[in-house]
Amino acid sequence: MTYTLSFVISTKNRLPFLRVLFAHLLPNLNPDEEIVVVDSESTDGSAEYLQGLFASNKIHQFISEPDNNQANGWNKALLMAKGTIIKKLIDDDVHAIEAIRKCRDFMLQNKGVDICISNMLEGDLANPSWVGSASRLSYYLQWKNGVTKTFTFSDVTMLQRKSSLGLLGLYDTQFKMIDWEYSLRVTYLRAKIAYYTGYNSMSVPTPGNVSSSATKRTFRREEQIGKIKYEYSGDQSDISFYSKTKVWIGTTYYKLKNKIVQPETRNTPVESELMEIYAAYYQKLEEQNKKDSWEFIF
Repeated sequence: MTYTLSFVISTKNRLPFLRVLFAHLLPNLNPDEEIVVVDSESTDGSAEYLQGLFASNKIHQFISEPDNNQANGWNKALLMAKGTIIKKLIDDDVHAIEAIRKCRDFMLQNKGVDICISNMLEGDLANPSWVGSASRLSYYLQWKNGVTKTFTFSDVTMLQRKSSLGLLGLYDTQFKMIDWEYSLRVTYLRAKIAYYTGYNSMSVPTPGNVSSSATKRTFRREEQIGKIKYEYSGDQSDISFYSKTKVWIGTTYYKLKNKIVQPETRNTPVESELMEIYAAYYQKLEEQNKKDSWEFIF
C-alpha cells in the first residue's frame, strides 16, 4: 500500500489523551493515510489500548518498547513511517485533519518542499474557554528574505517530507527541546520550508509532558548550544529591554486575572471532561480555519 500521509505518534502513560485523539482521528482516516504509534512501555493501560487498536487494524504500525528519551521515541516513529509526507501528532494537542491534508497536498504538488508549517492556536486546560493564537510568519519571512539565518517554530504544526530526512536528519537525542533544536537546524541548513497561513493544529500544554519536566538549567544549556552551533541570536534580539518588560508585565497580569497556571501544577480533568473540552477545541480550530482565505507562502 502506498501512503501519501503518515500520522506518527510517540507516547508514554497518556491514556486519556490517546482516547480523545483517536476518537477524532480514526473516523476521519482516509485509505491513503497510515497511523504509526511508538509506545515507551506505558504502565497506565496505554500499551494494551493501543495493542487492541492494532489488532483490530485501526492503526497500521505499533510497537511498545523502552526508549532513552522523547527524541529516541519520535525517531523510531519517523523511521517506521511509510508515507511520502509525515505529520507528527502530539497526543495532548488538537489537530485539524483537513488543514493538515491541505498542507500535504501542497507538498505533493510542490516536490521541492521539505517542510510545511502553519499558524497555531493555543489552549489551556485550566481555563478551557480561553483560546489564543500564535504565528511565526514574520520570523519566517525574515528568514526567507535572508534577513536572519535561523528562526524557531514548534513542530506541533510541522509536516515533513520523508525523503528529506536524509538531509535534515532526525531529532537530536541529546536535547530536551527537540523541536527548538530541529527548527534551528533545518533553517540553518536552508531547508525548503512552506508556510500555511491557516491553522493546522492547537497546542495544549498538559501535566506530565516532557517540556514541563525540563529544568531552567537545561533550557539555558541548550540555548547556549543553539546560539553557538546555529549562530542564533534569539527571535526577540531586536526588542528592547523596556518592551520585553512591558510584555512580561502584561502576560503576568493576564495569567493572574484569568487564573492560568503552569502545566506541571494542574490536575488533568477526568476523561469525560477532556472529551468535552477537546470537542470544543476541535470546533474552535475548525471555525478559525473558516474565517478567512488562507494561503501558502513558498
